[in-house]
Formats: sequence, C-alpha cells, structure tokens
Amino acid sequence: MDFSVIKILFIFICFVHPEAKALIYPQDLITHDSVIDFPSLTPSFPTSSSPIFRPPTSPLVPALFIIGDSSVDCGTNNFLGTFARADRLPYGRDFDTHQPTGRFCNGRIPVDYLALRLGLPFVPSYLGQAGSIEEMVLGVNYASAGAGIIFSSGSELGQHISLAQQIEQVTDTVQQFIVNIGEDATTDLISNSLFYISIGSNDYIHYYLLNASNVQTVYLPWSFNQFLAQTIKQEIKNLYNDKVRKVVVMGLAPIGCAPYYLWLYSSKNGECVKNVNDMILEFNFAVRYMVSELNEELVDATIIFCDAFEGSMDIIQNHNHYGFNVTDEACCGLGEYKGWIMCVSPEMACNNASSHIWWDQFHPTDAVNAILADNVWSSLHTPMCYPMNLQEMLAQSTR
Repeated sequence: MDFSVIKILFIFICFVHPEAKALIYPQDLITHDSVIDFPSLTPSFPTSSSPIFRPPTSPLVPALFIIGDSSVDCGTNNFLGTFARADRLPYGRDFDTHQPTGRFCNGRIPVDYLALRLGLPFVPSYLGQAGSIEEMVLGVNYASAGAGIIFSSGSELGQHISLAQQIEQVTDTVQQFIVNIGEDATTDLISNSLFYISIGSNDYIHYYLLNASNVQTVYLPWSFNQFLAQTIKQEIKNLYNDKVRKVVVMGLAPIGCAPYYLWLYSSKNGECVKNVNDMILEFNFAVRYMVSELNEELVDATIIFCDAFEGSMDIIQNHNHYGFNVTDEACCGLGEYKGWIMCVSPEMACNNASSHIWWDQFHPTDAVNAILADNVWSSLHTPMCYPMNLQEMLAQSTR
C-alpha cells in the first residue's frame, strides 16, 4: 500500500483541526466506584439480545493486564510519533466521555466490556499513567496500535511498541510491584490477575501481505503462521516466568472481510477476500494448538484461546439477528467500502455506527466489540473460546 496519500491527508487534517488533542484519562473512568455505577453500563446501541448486566460488587480478579495492538490500544499511541493514532474525533464519539481516548473505535473496545464484567475500572495505558502503584495495581494496558509479533511489523506507520517490548514492560511493572509491595504480595497479585493478549493482525496487514523484506520468498503462509505462533508461545512462557497464570489469547478477526481489503481487491458485492482469510484461519489454528500445548507444559497455568474469526463471522453471517444493516462498508472512511482512506475527520463518519459492523478500514464498531466480549466472557451468542470461556476459567480457579 502507498501510504503517502494517507500521510498527506492526515497532516492536512491535523492542520485544519489543530484543537484536537490526546485525551488523558478522565478520573471518573479510573476510579473503581465509577464503573459499578449502573447508568454508565447502559450501552449506546441496541442490545436486545443481551441481558441487562450489573457488574460484581467486588472484583473477580485483582487486576487486568492487556497486551496487543490497535484492537485493544486505549491510548498508548497518543504518546508516540506515529500515524497510527486515534486521538481525535470521530474516534471516541460514542465513548462514555464522547471524546477520543486513543481507542480505535467509535466507543468501547472489547477489554472495556470485560473489565466491567470483572468488576474492574477501565484499564489505563502504560504510557498514560504516572507510574504510581495506586494507578497500576488494578491493571495496565500495554497495547500499541501498529504493533506486531514481529518487531518491524507496522514500522512504516511510525513508532509502536512491539510484542516483545510490551512483555519487557510487564516485567518492569512486576519489578516495580516487588519494590513497593514485596515479592509475596506481587506473586499473589500477578498469579491471580488476568492477562489478555490480542495481537497479530499487523504481521499480515503491514508485513506479510505487503511482502516486507521479501518475506513471502522465505516463508509460505503456513510456515509464517507457525513462526508467529511459536513466537507468541515463547512470550507467554516469559510471562509465566513472571508468575502469570491466567491468560486469554485472542485469535485474529477475518481481516479479509475488512473494508480496506474489499477496496484493495475490488470485491464484488462485499464478498470477503478468501486468500487473506485463509491465512487468518491457519494462524488461528496454529495458535489454538499452541495454547493447548502450553496448558500441558505449564504447571498451574490456565490459558484459553478465543477465536475472533468464528465470533466475527457469526456476526457477519447473522447480521440481521444482531441488528446490523451494513456488513461491508465502514462507518468512517473514503472510497469504495470506505476502505481507501483511514478515518481522519468527523465529516467522513456515518450518523449511526451501531448499524455498521466496521467502524473504519480495519476496526469493528463498539456494538461488535460488545458482542465479542460477551462471547469471551460466557459464550453468550456463540462459543468461540477453547477449552472454556473466561467465566468458566474463573469459576474453575475458585474451586
């Protein structure tokens, strides 16, 4: 992809709208009391298929730690020199504050919904908090848009924090906990907390499918998938050495159905790009098998794999059931399927994002994120987690 047009347009928008700033987390989203206030749990989109939910009065886990890419970035890239930023409207327009926070969505990302299920506040980004124990003890979000399993994936967009670098940040956090609360208390905190990993899309979007460094001459898709899966496996083992015991590993969504690839491959009638989705299916298969291996190898660890491809295809194929009218075109963007240019201006966005599956070129809407989070939590709409969902994992650990 030629990013020169996007960069020029992005710079133009920044010049025209200089008042847009990165939003530091409002205190009402950081304090624990705010997230158990019932009115804040009312989604901004129809959820007739979901039961009304009150979060638990006490957290089900001590903390939630998040590792990943733009699918779960909540503001890390606001502090980096990169074109992969979501720090201006219309991003965040349907969020609780109706302001951009760095989330690549019109509203909440999946981990926001899971935090509420766990009885925890929305998790602040690692770079967006002051580093105090009080801010970090309920969880930290290390995710960085553009990041990949491979260090250089997404590098053409600018700065990002790769998977390996995020794992190093986790280790730094653990060391900071040890200094402040002691080794035993830290082990208890980390081993009982939940770690959520969602990464890998950029290794296809910004690396393999671009044939960066002629990677396609070195790796066939299957061997590339195996390489990625084994890299994740080693990083989870590194987390295990830091006393991490509860992990959710997310598979990749069907990016072959994303508006960008529908535009790039001149899709007819919004049909998904099969060769792209085939790679994602293979990746998810490899990671699911890797997770089953880890559950055998790592004593006292419980790791679940949640297949975002399965959950997303269920939504796409049964879109009428979920209340989505538009399955192929993004809510915000330009060009065919709104997939040519990224979302950089409020004027590009549709009026009602909840009728769309896709928010921008690559990212789903808040409404889709809520459904996927329900599936991770309890398989409410369709089973997509193996060997169990998150609710079952936590129930198992309390026996």
